[in-house]
Amino acid sequence: MSSTGRPFALTVNGESRTLAVPADVSLLNVLRNDLGLNSPKYGCGLGQCGACTVLIDGVAARSCVISAAGVAGRVVTTLEGLGSKGALHPVQQAFIDAQAAQCGYCLSGMIMMTVALLAETPRPSEAQVRQALSGNLCRCGTHVEIVQAVLRAAELLARERGGEAPS
Repeated sequence: MSSTGRPFALTVNGESRTLAVPADVSLLNVLRNDLGLNSPKYGCGLGQCGACTVLIDGVAARSCVISAAGVAGRVVTTLEGLGSKGALHPVQQAFIDAQAAQCGYCLSGMIMMTVALLAETPRPSEAQVRQALSGNLCRCGTHVEIVQAVLRAAELLARERGGEAPS
């Protein structure tokens, strides 16, 4: 590993952070090891399983293949930044309602991908949900419940916005 890099700033879960890490350190390692945010998981290390998915400026991204320095000046959101114990984000609530977790390893990535999907496509079809989540792997086989959770989240968000729930 190279020596400590130049300091750079970014916002993580609404909090400004200044870091100085080697240029080759992944965002995932900084989130987990330096900032103590354990929701993004190390899965494959190749950006193919989705366990490390976070939002960067609202767009889903694989944090294991992005350098921490590469997100300087950007806004990073992890599962810890979505809601609170007293007020869950509607997507988090929908995953609970649908019992869409078994081991939970993929869950953070699935939720973050869902948040990104619903920001872009507020009323997705089941096919759109399946396509959007196709790059997030779940080895436990809770895909049916996960799809139900995403559709439930779309309903909850539509109600929150004052619109009618999707059919």
